[in-house]
Amino acid sequence: MKEVSVQELKAKMDNNEDFILIDVREQHEIEVAEIGGIHIPLGEIINRRGELSKDKPVIIHCRSGARSGNAVQALEGNFGFDNLYNLTGGILAWSAEIDSNVPSY
Repeated sequence: MKEVSVQELKAKMDNNEDFILIDVREQHEIEVAEIGGIHIPLGEIINRRGELSKDKPVIIHCRSGARSGNAVQALEGNFGFDNLYNLTGGILAWSAEIDSNVPSY
């Protein structure tokens, strides 16, 4: 599975690179802490896979990287995506390494 660190994601954001950020957490989690992106809960990601681009990088994140990793593996294994990246450490890493104003819940 391909991964992106929070430092790499921050650099992509700062450089206005063309990618899609997907948040697979539940709504109540986003209300506590968020770093942007399109909200597609993990339980809906397979059915909503048509919303994901196959033409540009798609970075998927969650709280710690576990659920987003599961999403990447399911989409790659079952639907042939080859442009997906898991955000290593998720929101917890973002809070610890990039922006401590984002709560680590």
